[in-house]
Amino acid sequence: MTTLPFARPGSAAVTTPACTGDAEAMNSVLGKARLIIEAFTAEDDSLSLAELVRRTGVAKASVHRLAQELLGWGVLERAGNRYRLGLRLFEIGQRVPRQRILREAALPYMEDLLLATQETVHFAIHEGLDVLYVEKLMVHRGLRKQSRVAGRLPLFCTATGKVIIAFSPPVLFHEVVRHGLTPLTHKTIIQPGRLRAQLDKIRAERLAVEAEETRLGYTSLAVPVFADASTLAGALSITAPTFRMNQGRFTAALRTAALGISRTLQATG
Repeated sequence: MTTLPFARPGSAAVTTPACTGDAEAMNSVLGKARLIIEAFTAEDDSLSLAELVRRTGVAKASVHRLAQELLGWGVLERAGNRYRLGLRLFEIGQRVPRQRILREAALPYMEDLLLATQETVHFAIHEGLDVLYVEKLMVHRGLRKQSRVAGRLPLFCTATGKVIIAFSPPVLFHEVVRHGLTPLTHKTIIQPGRLRAQLDKIRAERLAVEAEETRLGYTSLAVPVFADASTLAGALSITAPTFRMNQGRFTAALRTAALGISRTLQATG
């Protein structure tokens, strides 16, 4: 029997983003290596030595020395006279139990949901103050920007994130508000009272609707997925252009898929 690596509500404090430990990271070799790896964003194909020095704040000699070691481990690769992330990171990432278990349970139902709706389907989990996308399926006309596998978006303005806040301990809501609600569009809800009311409705209906809060022209529906009766595993969503969003039909298909994933996770656990 496999033990599912999910935290039960209230079992752990809310984590803060990794960047808060940058000052401490400067004092250790491992911390400096982490800063080099995390200097790469989703938009970066490669970075020069000078760019790594600027983004990390680490001395040039240290960055150069550590980059050579990371090259040897396969964590970094050469791209001419620049650096890029190496396949070794991808290989290690595929061994992460939580990601692998969730993806294997969710993928068959996500594929069915994609066929039924012909719209972009996401499965996301809670990571700090963000949602982290474990899987994304889309048709050729789907949403290509904004979200990506292993990408992050804020909890408070995404449908999956709203579901996660709604079904998490109250401390998460307070942490999200304390860190600030920075809008992504002019439709993003940034008033704590309005967000709290929305979360109450999500808990009652077990459905989140996010209308153009993350990207103008797009609407998302999301529902919770549970590893057991009291353990939230993540959230499943459908994203479509607002004019094409059929909430009534898509909600039924979304709930059916989420139920299937929940039952698979419960059987695995």
